[in-house]
Amino acid sequence: MSLNGDEELNIEQVYHNLHSEGFGLPRLESFKMALQGFNKLKTQGLVTKNILTLIDFSLSANVKRLWVIDLDAETVLLHSLVAHGKNTGDEYANSFSNKAESFKSSLGFYITAEVYNGKHGKSLRLDGLEKGINDNARNRAVVVHGANYVSDTFIQNNKRLGRSLGCPAVPLEITDGLIDTIKNKSCLFIYYPSVSYLRSSKFIQS
Repeated sequence: MSLNGDEELNIEQVYHNLHSEGFGLPRLESFKMALQGFNKLKTQGLVTKNILTLIDFSLSANVKRLWVIDLDAETVLLHSLVAHGKNTGDEYANSFSNKAESFKSSLGFYITAEVYNGKHGKSLRLDGLEKGINDNARNRAVVVHGANYVSDTFIQNNKRLGRSLGCPAVPLEITDGLIDTIKNKSCLFIYYPSVSYLRSSKFIQS
């Protein structure tokens, strides 16, 4: 990622001003990329809410690696467990795909879309914005939904978090509140330090 000095300073300033509200903060590297992409999407009019959801798939699935951040209030609203696809890895994610039936997670920037009730209950559709990286998300039914395998109890019983078919699944008890907060054109970014992704993404290059 290449940022000019002023932009990098501004992003770091936002990061250091964040009110964690008792939650842990994301790592600066992932936050920089997330906010840089958010700013581009906001400029393009694709994002209408100043809410940023950041998922860091470089972290263990057994730790909380999803953050919902209110950029107006500079406050972390939520910090949660989140699952990756079953073919993306076991405890650690390491393989990603945009292909149907791959059962893998896809990296990059998404816009949150409409809410619907499906087989997992209340769910949130996602539109992937990066061609060849995540733009099949809607066709693949990659959505935000709740799952009973996303819980500390599951980790204790199985040594790792459960895995989805490619969706960023979240704990059942936070699903409704999370979806209501981020629905309808907010930005969701799934981070992983993939060299191929970093080279090809148009949202995190100057």
